[in-house]
Amino acid sequence: MATPLSFSRARKRSGNLAQTVATELTQQIRNGQLRPGDKLPTETELIESQRVSRTVIREALSQLQAAGLVETRHGVGTFVLTTPLEQMLPFDPGTLVTLHDVIALLELRISLETEAASLAAWRRNNAQLQTMRQALDTLQVGVNAGVDTAEADFQFHYQIAQATGNRYFADIFNQIGVVLIPRTRLDTSRLAPAREGGLYLHRINHEHEDIYAAIARQDADAARAAMRMHLTNSRERLRLATQATEASLS
Repeated sequence: MATPLSFSRARKRSGNLAQTVATELTQQIRNGQLRPGDKLPTETELIESQRVSRTVIREALSQLQAAGLVETRHGVGTFVLTTPLEQMLPFDPGTLVTLHDVIALLELRISLETEAASLAAWRRNNAQLQTMRQALDTLQVGVNAGVDTAEADFQFHYQIAQATGNRYFADIFNQIGVVLIPRTRLDTSRLAPAREGGLYLHRINHEHEDIYAAIARQDADAARAAMRMHLTNSRERLRLATQATEASLS
């Protein structure tokens, strides 16, 4: 016969699984994989894809409902709502069309991500540190292969936001999405001459490694300083590109 303690442990495991599923679905909503008005997979489909029980799925959906992310229509299904964050922070990636726009976004990132890096250094766990490492390794492989690395770049910064333990940092990242990375909005050749493009990305990766090292050793001040240096350098690289572009047009 199960003891009260075993029941408690079972409930805790169920709750952890539900939180994991809810977090994954939330990220899909935040990054645009699931958009307002989209219908979520059925309970049966979620059970099969997530490999969890119906109870876990229902608990996860209840969490999303409580957060105002979805609504369930009886006999029809569960649908994504316009999220509170989107209502508070209306953001259209299509408006980022000039270097000046991207610089403005970088200024916002400097204010947010320096503190996120500091908090992550204090609060990160080993699993979160490992996901940061994986993102950096993927990024380096992409640079060496000469393929697009924006997604891995975003994932590194996103995992730092996750490691803060403050969901609002991650929410903002998901709302803005991969357009956080300047080269996803601009031709990289405008940021550095073609012959220097590889060096440009290697410099960025070196800055990322400095951030990672500070977070790994839980040095909050160094993590903050490394993140500020990285984003300030990115801003200055963009300013130089702006000046060069404007000079060529004058």
